[in-house]
Amino acid sequence: MKEKVLFFCLGFLLAGASVLHAQEEPVATEAEYDKAYERRIKQEYLYGVYIPKDLSDAIVQLNKLADRESLQKFRMAEEEEAVRKLHFSLGRWIIHNWGFYGGSRLSVALKDMGVHHPDDMARLIIRSMHRSLNKKPIEVKEQVIALQEAREAERKKRMESAEILYEGKRQLNRDSVELRKQR
Repeated sequence: MKEKVLFFCLGFLLAGASVLHAQEEPVATEAEYDKAYERRIKQEYLYGVYIPKDLSDAIVQLNKLADRESLQKFRMAEEEEAVRKLHFSLGRWIIHNWGFYGGSRLSVALKDMGVHHPDDMARLIIRSMHRSLNKKPIEVKEQVIALQEAREAERKKRMESAEILYEGKRQLNRDSVELRKQR
């Protein structure tokens, strides 16, 4: 009998804990989203994860989180290869846990620097950390410009191959034409 009570209590506690750790309900309106965003970008912790305040703090935090052997391997890799290989592992972890899509104080700091896409934010952090470990100049401004140029080139390429799905022509209202002539 004691075992049944113990299992019941344990199950009850686990069920209660899972409810407490559930994420927030999705927002229903733009106003709710804006309110949640404004709250998120001021938080030092989101869902129990420390959010760095800026790029330097992000590098410090990643150095604390990684083991020595991994850092050494990362440091020894060629920069482009390290950034490319880690984008879909460490980069995804950074994007998700540091709240780049929903907004966080770090995402705001990076947007203020001119980096707006979460993938670019992760690349900037990974490349900067690699340079820091190798005692090379981080050259943030140059990295930001390179990311912006690559993003714009990608957009232009996409637009060149885009297909127009519908082309509509507006009919002018005679009253609006008369108003324009009077001006």
